[in-house]
Amino acid sequence: MKNVLITGGAGFIGSNLCDHFISKDYKVTCLDNFATGHRHNIEHLLDHPNFRLLEGDIRDTEMCRTACEGQDAVLHQAALGSVPRSINDPITSNDVNVGGFLNMLVAARDAKVERFVYAASSSTYGDSKSLPKVEEVIGKPLSPYAITKYVNELYADVFAKTYGMECIGLRYFNVFGRRQDPKGAYAAVIPKFVIQLMNLESPTINGEGDYSRDFTYIDNVIQMNELAMLTDNPEAVNTVYNTAVGDRTTIKDMAQLLKEYLSAYDAEINEVEILHGPVRAGDVPHSKASIDKAKTLLGYKPSHQFAAGLKEAVDWYWKHLER
Repeated sequence: MKNVLITGGAGFIGSNLCDHFISKDYKVTCLDNFATGHRHNIEHLLDHPNFRLLEGDIRDTEMCRTACEGQDAVLHQAALGSVPRSINDPITSNDVNVGGFLNMLVAARDAKVERFVYAASSSTYGDSKSLPKVEEVIGKPLSPYAITKYVNELYADVFAKTYGMECIGLRYFNVFGRRQDPKGAYAAVIPKFVIQLMNLESPTINGEGDYSRDFTYIDNVIQMNELAMLTDNPEAVNTVYNTAVGDRTTIKDMAQLLKEYLSAYDAEINEVEILHGPVRAGDVPHSKASIDKAKTLLGYKPSHQFAAGLKEAVDWYWKHLER
């Protein structure tokens, strides 16, 4: 495993993966169309001898074939995220997340890529009320986005059985951390609240704030991708794993902790009021993962619990965000 293709490599998670594998002397190819990723996330890598940028779209079959040539592994992060985005535009979400995913699977198969690791999603659990979420027990999807990510799992399973591919899906649970974009209509809750509080603006929580999430720091996600890519345990491949901490935090508690950490930089932030709005369509009330499967089969051990990860993220945002 020396040649790694990271799709969506200029995005939040993808660029962190690029950094990590470049630091470990891998030859990294980044494929991105910059629809949601940013060139500044990978600017520092462009002159590195082991880094190659391909500007292209996973909906382009020829580009996928070009990107997969000579690769040992694919870490597939490219997707159109966001439940609200998929509700507003289900066709484009499906084209990218399902059509693009299938293009990548076919290209990886034809290029004889050894391992295909892909970003799955906790949204696949849908209306399942069981907690913690266990990989083998899911409900019905609650959004077009959730459908697309579940279809990814079905396709990966079929390609493993039909073509002998080695595929591993990582069901990400509310990933946050350095480089996560705070701007735009579909910004994730933590960076969105960070930039608002830094500007002394009141963030708005959807609902009462008692919905809970298994917020997962980026370093835990990097670890899971590396473990999935490198495992030589035959029982560990052709399956899916929760990629999380195994705990949950309410949205209102997260917001309060953000205020506390940011107030160390600017005391006025402590006085900013948190507002409440209507519950958002398609939102799952509670999310908490069981990580027993990842611990047992991959040797996963989260490096960051939520509070420690949030503190690192806040410190990064304060140093890097333009206010």
